[in-house]
Amino acid sequence: METKLLGGSSADVSAAAELIKNGFVVGIPTETVYGLGADALNEQAVTAVFAAKCRPADNPLIVHIADFSQAVNYARDIPELAYKLAEKFCPGPLTMILPKKDIIPSVTSGGLDTVGIRVPSHEVMHRIIVESGCPIAAPSANLSGLPSPTCAIHVMDDMNGRIAAVLDGGSSEYGVESTVISFEGEDTVRILRPGAVTREMLLEVCREVNIDPAVLKELDAEAVAASPGMKYVHYSPKAKVVVVEGNTADFKKFVSQNSGENVYSLIYGMESDDFEYNYMTYGDTAEEQAHFLFQRLRELDDAGAEIVYVRTPSKEGVGLAVYNRLIRAAGFEVIRV
Repeated sequence: METKLLGGSSADVSAAAELIKNGFVVGIPTETVYGLGADALNEQAVTAVFAAKCRPADNPLIVHIADFSQAVNYARDIPELAYKLAEKFCPGPLTMILPKKDIIPSVTSGGLDTVGIRVPSHEVMHRIIVESGCPIAAPSANLSGLPSPTCAIHVMDDMNGRIAAVLDGGSSEYGVESTVISFEGEDTVRILRPGAVTREMLLEVCREVNIDPAVLKELDAEAVAASPGMKYVHYSPKAKVVVVEGNTADFKKFVSQNSGENVYSLIYGMESDDFEYNYMTYGDTAEEQAHFLFQRLRELDDAGAEIVYVRTPSKEGVGLAVYNRLIRAAGFEVIRV
């Protein structure tokens, strides 16, 4: 099909909302990354999302709503802790896994009896939800396995001819997908996928915050993924990504021994002055690295990189989200030097 590139005008936002209301799939901006938006209650539309992405059917989608008060329409047995978290973090980059009501089709939940609920803070995304009148299922708007898109051009690169339209809402604020949590008891949550809402932030509301083992290692092939981003290799450019853990000097020594014409490094900005090999930078703080990571992975493909050695971020705060995305992009290949 022809994929229209829409701007950010009020008329374009309304056109995108109308397309979703009528069962089409549209690339839409959020504060995390761009999503492939479809009516979460329309099985045919959601199936079209999976087809456009070439996404495995057991990888559940997140349902986006305009206000957390609407969660009762799609989820049951919502714990009191969810409302406390919503008061602090909604709208924003937090997804809560809740028992689903039957109104949510099985195709949307990946065959699970739970559903991920999120209230996005991006103004355009909010308007689309309101104007379409639909809860919107919106996984990242990339072909399955590739780096998530953080601008409309990235979406067009992957989805041109596969979906009805892409709405340009500018660059994504955070650059990594939302934090996904599940509930364990009255005052404990488990992080299934880290994001901009960090463990430290959640501890301001929760007594205990556990990190699921799948955040830092590969989920068993036969295991059921309760959240997007847990089970499969994700976020990978065409180049081979290798995560290299070590200090600056040891990293440079490793690169010097493994350099080549199409070998690149992804390093901190502060390390670039005397770096003698092919490189790109992705920031010095965890927030900068989250914002630029997927953009840089796509740019490295454009530069012709065949191998990319990546300096690891901190695993604290938002750095945990960056590290989580990197090890999946690398197919869990980590070298310690």
